[in-house]
Amino acid sequence: MKKIVSGFLFLLQFHLASYAQQLQSADFKSLQVTWEVSDNNTQGKSQSTIVFSNTGNTPFPATGWTIFFNASGFKALDTTQAIIKLVNGDLFALTPGPKFGALPAGGSKKVEVTGGAIRNVSGLPIGFYISADHTPTKGYPLNVVVKPLFNTEKNDFLVANRIYKQNQQIANIPAEKLVKIFPTPVKYTETADKFILDPTVVISADASFKNETQTLTKYITQLTGKKSASQAKAKGKAIVLSKIAGLAPEEYKLAVTKNRITISASTPTGAFYGIQSLISLIPSSAKNTDKTITVPGVEVSDSPRFGYRALQIDVARNFHSKAELLKILDLMALYKLNVFHFHFSEDEAWRLEIPSLPELTKVGSKRAATPDSKDHLYPSFGSGADTTSSGSGYYTKADFIEILKYADQRHIRVIPEIESPGHARAAIKAMDARYERLMKLGQPEDAQKYLLRDPNDKSQYRSVQGWDDNVINIALPSTYNFMETVVDDIRKMYQEANAPLEMIHFGGDEVPAGVWEKSPAVNALLRPEGELKTPNDLWNYYFTKVNTMLNKRNLSMYGWEESGLVKTFVNGKAVWEPNTELAKKKIQVDVWNNLPGSGAEDLAYRMANKGIKVVLTAVTNFYFDLAYNQSFDEPGYFWGGYVDIDKPFYFIPFDYLKNLKDNDGNPINPAIIKGREQLTEFGKSNIVGLQGAIWSENIRTPERLEYMLLPKMFGLAERAWSKEPEWAKENDAAKSETLYQTAWSEFINVVAKRELPRLDQYAGGFQYRVPTPGAVINQGQVEANVQFPGFSIHYTTDGSEPTLNSPVYSGPIKEKGTIKLKSFNLTGRGSHTVLVTNQ
Repeated sequence: MKKIVSGFLFLLQFHLASYAQQLQSADFKSLQVTWEVSDNNTQGKSQSTIVFSNTGNTPFPATGWTIFFNASGFKALDTTQAIIKLVNGDLFALTPGPKFGALPAGGSKKVEVTGGAIRNVSGLPIGFYISADHTPTKGYPLNVVVKPLFNTEKNDFLVANRIYKQNQQIANIPAEKLVKIFPTPVKYTETADKFILDPTVVISADASFKNETQTLTKYITQLTGKKSASQAKAKGKAIVLSKIAGLAPEEYKLAVTKNRITISASTPTGAFYGIQSLISLIPSSAKNTDKTITVPGVEVSDSPRFGYRALQIDVARNFHSKAELLKILDLMALYKLNVFHFHFSEDEAWRLEIPSLPELTKVGSKRAATPDSKDHLYPSFGSGADTTSSGSGYYTKADFIEILKYADQRHIRVIPEIESPGHARAAIKAMDARYERLMKLGQPEDAQKYLLRDPNDKSQYRSVQGWDDNVINIALPSTYNFMETVVDDIRKMYQEANAPLEMIHFGGDEVPAGVWEKSPAVNALLRPEGELKTPNDLWNYYFTKVNTMLNKRNLSMYGWEESGLVKTFVNGKAVWEPNTELAKKKIQVDVWNNLPGSGAEDLAYRMANKGIKVVLTAVTNFYFDLAYNQSFDEPGYFWGGYVDIDKPFYFIPFDYLKNLKDNDGNPINPAIIKGREQLTEFGKSNIVGLQGAIWSENIRTPERLEYMLLPKMFGLAERAWSKEPEWAKENDAAKSETLYQTAWSEFINVVAKRELPRLDQYAGGFQYRVPTPGAVINQGQVEANVQFPGFSIHYTTDGSEPTLNSPVYSGPIKEKGTIKLKSFNLTGRGSHTVLVTNQ
């Protein structure tokens, strides 16, 4: 009997080995998969059919393989056919069920699945790859065709209707009547003078403006084709950088007369902004082949409304090259933004080389197929099976020093963010890899020095983004060793770059319920009679320790809003309140949550009123990764509403509750915010500035980054720099609306006729979004318009895609049937297509 069993086991093992070998050499390319979405949003769910087809000449195996993809909340309806499970984060695994069966050559099979609502292209599953179960570290890209078969035409036409009505409010203002400096200066007067810029112009500058002189000389040289001469004291036609006392640090004066352009400032920063305004004055059509360039005569006195004018870019979810960041810094400088919030660490990646801890980038900067995240991280956001996509990459020490120097030359501060204690999976896994490496070398003490998790912690949780292992244990001394080492390495890079470092951002957002509850390390800290009674008390404990560590290094702490809050209980219900103890320590926070109906609509004001320094990063107006509108083809999330160029423009920093709108852009019911706290005069002194934020889950290319950023960033630049507009101060609703529409038209015309044409060439050119046309059917005819005056609309009536060779829209279209409309900018780049069925 024993021999029979042994023989059976031998044959079974032989068969499995042969089968494994067969599967390993199988041509995965023979498997074609189509994901057909039949219903995108019924009761908050979507319905899809996955079709598996074998195009090869041999059967495709029934088992032994797994398909991985990134998505949100899908499951198979019949688990005997297929099983879909969440691996971690947004990574899902589809395995064949017991009744899936082998696919014969030429055969196919359907699997029905359900998932969350799919409102636009960013909700579709992506990043498909297939792995043999016995070789899980190797994945093969799987070309899956995803088809949204549901009808989007009706929804998109309704969007086009809304756009048409919005565009009707925009007046076409002649270019000569527009303010010729952007953002709008505090005081601006045009004169009858004109300065003729040509190769004979000389530059004279105060010695303290050396960097600014180089900036100006480089620009004028590019413009005229000849390097300008320099003079200690200007004689004849010249551009003069003059230092005068009594102006604020970022203030400048600009005067253009017939023979002299004078920029006056008390600091290099003020002089630099004067130069940017001079650049703004010069027509965007100017080029170095022009014999002369006319600069209009002006008298300008200008300074910013807010000292903190920031743009945050997430380079962790998807990597963006050093070259692209330098280009964005040029853009920020042109429009006088002065803070680059460098979000380099997340659950999905760590992007900055830390010389003392090489695993952070060796492990934490790469995403590819893996069963355990020991050598690299799970694929996320469509990064796929290998490390060649935007899911992988990092900035070397030399890269970062170059970025710091480049920013400093443009008077932009770079604030690094070390995400903690949540959103930290990349750092946790990197330090796990370090731990295992040193344990194998027999160095247990050194191995534990930077460990970020308690190995005995049995706590269970799931973050908003789907992770169950992404929170640093803040009871461990090794956590603080890690933070100190990272901070010290970052400080050294700033010192080497000779760039300012005043504060470090430590995250603090979205730590899920359940963390630390079953951690022996945490429980050892808790005492019923002490300050730390429950895991909730660890929040203040952590940020107090981090703040103390930073203060010892002459740095201050910065974080997301939760870092400045403390959890209390009112009638047994947990409530987050401003942490007045941390307020005394001069921390600064980004407040993002002002979502209507959340109860946090006034959170920024409550925190400012309690003495906490607040940067307004309102999701409703400044999350630039949100989709422009409800059209299916518009990429981006929508959980915080939709953000077009108008959202940051109409934001009222000191009274944003006045015109807060719902997620669809409609005025909210006043009852929703009844009783919310208004900003006090003391609170106003604690609103330090505004920040736009780009999160990169759906941004995998430079073109997409620029598409989501522009033109939205113009609204941020205007609101952060320019004085409070009259329409925002007017209490009479009707008068306020009239003033707003006038200001809105002026702003849109400046953007369309001066700034977007400039960005077609500036810093190599930007791939800003060309807006889709608005469209309606009126008395049987199709009428269309476009947001930006001067942009054209082309259309077709035969079902083909409109091009520049298609008819130009000049009036109502009488033809019946399918009308396709497309907007084009001055260089011929087009928008998404709008389809109208005129019956």
